[in-house]
Amino acid sequence: MSMEGGLQRVIVAGLIAGLLAMPARAHGRQPLLGENVPGENAAGNFTELSQEPDHFKSQQSEQDRLDAEQDARDREQDRKDREQEKKEQAQEKLERQQELYDDGREDLDDDKYQQAEQKFNELAQLGGSQTDAALYWKAYAQNRQGKKDTALATIADLKRRYGQSKWKKDAEALEIEVRQSTGHPVNPESQSDEELKTLALQGLMNSDPQRGVQMIEKRLAGTASPKDKAKMLFVLAQNGSPEAREVLVKIAQGQSNPDLQRKAVQYLGMFGGNHAANTLAQIYTSSSDTSVKREVIQSYMISGNREQLFNLAKGEKDESLKRDAIRNLGLVGGLNELQQLYQSEPSSEIRREILQGFFLAGDSDKMVQAAQGEKDPELRLAAIRNLGLMGKSDMLQGIYAKESDRRAKEEVLNAYFISGNAKALVALAKGEKDGELKKRAVEKLSLMNSKEGNEYLMELLNK
Repeated sequence: MSMEGGLQRVIVAGLIAGLLAMPARAHGRQPLLGENVPGENAAGNFTELSQEPDHFKSQQSEQDRLDAEQDARDREQDRKDREQEKKEQAQEKLERQQELYDDGREDLDDDKYQQAEQKFNELAQLGGSQTDAALYWKAYAQNRQGKKDTALATIADLKRRYGQSKWKKDAEALEIEVRQSTGHPVNPESQSDEELKTLALQGLMNSDPQRGVQMIEKRLAGTASPKDKAKMLFVLAQNGSPEAREVLVKIAQGQSNPDLQRKAVQYLGMFGGNHAANTLAQIYTSSSDTSVKREVIQSYMISGNREQLFNLAKGEKDESLKRDAIRNLGLVGGLNELQQLYQSEPSSEIRREILQGFFLAGDSDKMVQAAQGEKDPELRLAAIRNLGLMGKSDMLQGIYAKESDRRAKEEVLNAYFISGNAKALVALAKGEKDGELKKRAVEKLSLMNSKEGNEYLMELLNK
């Protein structure tokens, strides 16, 4: 064997030994050439090397799992975003429909029949729960403009599409009036006749309630204007006789079109007693119309019925109606009831609504308690904001000093700004070590144009 060949074999052997020693180098001292790693043999080293790809596969599998979980979260968030967008679009549509309905009714009261026809036509085209009402008022406006054939066609469309509608009787009465009319446009000045009749009915109700009620029932079933029908209902409610109350209750229970029903519910709240309250409770339970339920809640507020509002705020499953009951409970000063709700309610969203109830009731003490001790940061923010709106920002000084949540501190600054408390803002700006919060305070002072604020701004400029 030549020296050169022997040297080559030594070099190759050294390379192989180095490869075998790689795991040992990865974990500690680099072995010497040809040295075995303690506790291992060459076969063990090869085994470890052969397992490294499995380790990499395991890491890749874990990463794939994490990526899949993130993808699933992203898809779920996308789904929630789409649902939220649909809800917002649906809410916008509902608000637009209600706006068209209210504006159209207002146009009718102002004898602007062409504008009313346009609005009710748009409302009918949007579809939804008020389409039958929109078709009726569209036909009513068309008739008032002298468009007899068009009005009859609209009535026919209503009857064909909504055979079970509560507007059907009104539509049939309107149809009779249209067919019996001469075909000439109705003169808006003739509406004074309706006003005179309403005044005459009011006098008749005082002298002969039974006969007056019969006349009002007949006119309510006819085609008098919405404004005059509302006046007749008011006459019934104001009279207070058993006959008048019976008619009012029947209409409130839904034996008429929904507009009159809501108006009757409102008047029951204004003029009723225990009997009216019980009737309203029955109407609320039996009705599936959310707008009627809201009118009952409003009537409870008008009559100061805290007990019924409390019951609804506790037991109502529809969140929007529950919120209405809570707000109206605040308006009637139901502080004890609101406190009970706040202590037992698990939902953060509803608890925020209850805080709004305290706000409407003018209870600043509850706002301070929530701002200081509420664990939910969103509720603390709402309480701080309300204190500013209530003009009670002087109560926030101690809260700012103890608060660690930056958003809460910024909300205190906003509360001082809203309530015009420049003195407190200056004090915070002078003592604040956080440059960004100090800047926020100065920004607000620059917008307030107050004596204390302007003096402090001049101090900053002269430094």
